[in-house]
Amino acid sequence: MRTVAIAIFRGVQALDVAGPVDVLGEANEFLAPEDRYDVKLLADTAGTVRASNGLTLAPHDTFARGPGRFDLALVAGGPSLPRGDAPSGVTEWLSDVAARCDRYGSICTGAFALGRAGLLDGRHVTTHWQHAQQLADQFPHARVDFDRIYLRDGPLVTSAGITAGIDLTLALVAEDHGPQLALAVAKRLVVFAQRQGGQSQFSPYLTAPADDTSPVAKVLAHVMAHIRESFTVSDLAQIAGMSARNFARVFVQQTHITPHEFVERARMDTARKLLESTDAPLKTIAYDCGFGTSDRMRLVFVRRIGATPMQYRERFRATLQRRGDTGAAREESQR
Repeated sequence: MRTVAIAIFRGVQALDVAGPVDVLGEANEFLAPEDRYDVKLLADTAGTVRASNGLTLAPHDTFARGPGRFDLALVAGGPSLPRGDAPSGVTEWLSDVAARCDRYGSICTGAFALGRAGLLDGRHVTTHWQHAQQLADQFPHARVDFDRIYLRDGPLVTSAGITAGIDLTLALVAEDHGPQLALAVAKRLVVFAQRQGGQSQFSPYLTAPADDTSPVAKVLAHVMAHIRESFTVSDLAQIAGMSARNFARVFVQQTHITPHEFVERARMDTARKLLESTDAPLKTIAYDCGFGTSDRMRLVFVRRIGATPMQYRERFRATLQRRGDTGAAREESQR
């Protein structure tokens, strides 16, 4: 039997806990008793833990009284972790238990607890797309991947945001018992055994500048307002009222990306909004967003998010079909 510990704490994200637990619980339905997963929730104290959504979780044991070794030890995420509010008990437990586990890691923002335990240095890791830059800033020796759904670097495993804990746990089940079992579990949970693309397809590429009156902010606004046009660094520098060389340097300092990268991200975000909210043909969207051709747009989509524009539209098209609308459509078709 494989022993699994999941660290929980006040304000934990409930789905970070429930997702992996349900994957392992479903896997147990297919496994012989000696091959099953024995899952324990551990916390600082024996009392119930209130999750960020208001649910209460009951730990099986405390960090102090729980077994000293597990086949797999995970820490769940929570909204407070990126702000530095990880309970000291979690950090101490991770520092101690990691050396005695075959595999250890995090779900979502649990990566911040791993970082405070000194377990991310030199490692390839991921976390929720919304907090990936924070993780990279707080732990500069970690190699943060902003796009991956989950990662394994030696014994360390990390997952992206929230439901990605399911993806990670399915991958671990496949590693332990083969892909067929992981597929059977995924079918039971009505999820993909292996999700296509990375988490970039769920995240916006652009964020508002800190100073919306700066020359760089003026350039950003101009590009978004004229996204169909082509731009060179010289063009953008002229809008900012700066030399091309100085503009490129200042732009990178303020945005952490090059002007070329910004323009491509802006085109991507605009195209994604149109794919989600309109039925416009791909060639029209490509032209309106400055890609020029649908083939060019397709290449950029595949490179950036691992999906074609059509695949993206199929996954994220905002359709809401009410029961009455269906009936009305049927009546219209019969006239």
